[in-house]
Amino acid sequence: MGAIKKILAALILVAAIVLITAYFMPRNYAVEREIIIHKPVDSIFTYVRYLKNQNEFSVWANIDPKMKLTYKGTDGSVGALSAWESKVKEVGVGEQEITKITEGKRLDFALRFKEPMNDTAVGFMSTESLAADQTKVKWGINGVIPYPMNIMLPFMKMDQMIGNDLQKGLDNLKAKMEE
Repeated sequence: MGAIKKILAALILVAAIVLITAYFMPRNYAVEREIIIHKPVDSIFTYVRYLKNQNEFSVWANIDPKMKLTYKGTDGSVGALSAWESKVKEVGVGEQEITKITEGKRLDFALRFKEPMNDTAVGFMSTESLAADQTKVKWGINGVIPYPMNIMLPFMKMDQMIGNDLQKGLDNLKAKMEE
């Protein structure tokens, strides 16, 4: 009986340490990547503002060619929504909604993931003219990992995991725009 109490006390102590540590760990993540594309800023912004076009360069959209896509609202404007459904775990089920447009400069959107996990994030794509035929495109995603799951954040390598996909997507965008 004494051994069971010691094991139980040790388990409670370990759980308490994990919960206390998680309380002080960061909960937010922010990942950004950028690329320079040799095209005018207006042509780049006009292209990326449409959700249907984003599926042509996004890594996630290309993982499952059988993914079901649906669109609501006026594409390229605030409130436009792109929803996806896939049996492929890396793609899952979710939706992206345009929440704000700063004409010619920035597109903000909400990301709502429903499967394989329920999560939300916010993202953006921005364009900045560097020269008449040179544009810097930045793509970013920010989110929050809820307590106590945030204890996993340092081990998840969000910058690498999401960042690599953002960079591949920007590389795809560059190739498409510079054709």
